Amino acid sequence: MRLTRVQCGQFRGLKDMDFMPGPRFTLLSGANAQGKTSMLEAILYAATTRSHRTSSDDELARYGTSEFHIRIDACSVAGAPVYIEANWWRYAKRFRVNSIPQTRLSDVLGKICVSFFAPEDIVLVKGAASGRRLYLDLQLSQMMPPYLRALQRYRQALRQRNELLRRQCADPELLAPWESQLAVHGKILVTEREACVRELSDIAATLYGRIVEEEPLELVYKPDIADPENITQVLGETRNGDLQRKTTGRGPHRDDMEIRIAGKEARNYGSQGQQKSAALVLKLAEVELTLRRMGEYPVVLLDEALAELDSGRAARLFSAIPAEAQALITTAHPEQLPAISPEDMQHFHIEGGRLEKK
Repeated sequence: MRLTRVQCGQFRGLKDMDFMPGPRFTLLSGANAQGKTSMLEAILYAATTRSHRTSSDDELARYGTSEFHIRIDACSVAGAPVYIEANWWRYAKRFRVNSIPQTRLSDVLGKICVSFFAPEDIVLVKGAASGRRLYLDLQLSQMMPPYLRALQRYRQALRQRNELLRRQCADPELLAPWESQLAVHGKILVTEREACVRELSDIAATLYGRIVEEEPLELVYKPDIADPENITQVLGETRNGDLQRKTTGRGPHRDDMEIRIAGKEARNYGSQGQQKSAALVLKLAEVELTLRRMGEYPVVLLDEALAELDSGRAARLFSAIPAEAQALITTAHPEQLPAISPEDMQHFHIEGGRLEKK
């Protein structure tokens, strides 16, 4: 998958922008707060319908405006063109894929796959389990429409059961149908997450060894209910406690993924540098996983990935990006980049929200 054109207007601090990324590396350089991250964020938003920095779309509109628009054009390995248009106007967002309006935002996922890394992604390693679940859910939802459908139905059943619990409804005949739905769809979530983590762990371990050249990295799936066949039974056994708490305390919505470095949980024992390296490797691992699952690489978006990396690790990071993948990279210090052939690199400079080719 390759982006061929990016257009956006009134998004964050960006002026009206229209540019064509290079097929290999595209460098976006500039001082802080000039629009580098916003450029990648716009691409991410169009591809996934969400920002990595906020859940409030009104924060994405340029100050003093009530709308923004984004269009990203891409081409798959098969040569099939696809474009996504994202428009936000008066607190409503609308998406179109190849000019066809999308009635459900979930239908946009997977049309143009992206893998995005930002400094905030260190929370994948040291943050709460909810962030790691979201990471797995987003990756699997882009690659597997059946997983996305199961996730949506699980969340719907969870909302219904929680609403009954809030009303202090203890009637098994009312709770049981939703518990049955949680079990059916939860089994799919657990099965696919476990397979995904196992595959990611193999890829990430190899990448971590190449880039960091130190301790081994391992990912371990930690389901809240180890055997998904027991979800119905566990929900039945915990009804009384759930009624007291007024929420569903057990199930796949409580799962986690443990990240270990040298056999120790990185969340509690890893240094800041180890945690950032692990988060970066995790993002690069999803690039390879997307190839295996979908037959093509996603577009790689790296926001300030070189910050705090020494020259050796920076060079190894670039060498770990597959030669067939397209990557857009932001940095405030382009001089820190490893030597890259001019034929493989396009360089744009951003200042005051405006883009200029170098």
